[in-house]
Amino acid sequence: MSETSDRLRRYLADELGECRSEDLERRRDELDSLEAGLEADVVSKDVQTLSALGTETRYRLVRLLVEADEELCVCEIVPLMDVSDSAVSHALSTLVDAGLVRKRKDGRWRKYRATGRAHALLTVLDGAR
Repeated sequence: MSETSDRLRRYLADELGECRSEDLERRRDELDSLEAGLEADVVSKDVQTLSALGTETRYRLVRLLVEADEELCVCEIVPLMDVSDSAVSHALSTLVDAGLVRKRKDGRWRKYRATGRAHALLTVLDGAR
């Protein structure tokens, strides 16, 4: 018996008072079902989204666009940030790739808006304080 199975058996014995082979098999099946719900592409996309919020600049940009609740031109965004124009542009590109921000060209101007996903994530963060 593997160390993992032995550990699970001991855990179930502590929880149930005893651990029969049926208990161990049932729990393994339940855990296999949980693992099956962790589709690699979904997990990868979620990690990309959460990673996109991993710097202060990108987080502030998302927060700004969510609070604005409208499109903002990059020329309106840059003066509000304490980083270079290129840093803002790079951060916005990362946020677009992660699905947190939408970009639209309007003639020679680039306009950005927070997505529903960005609104939802910040709502969760706000509610967790």
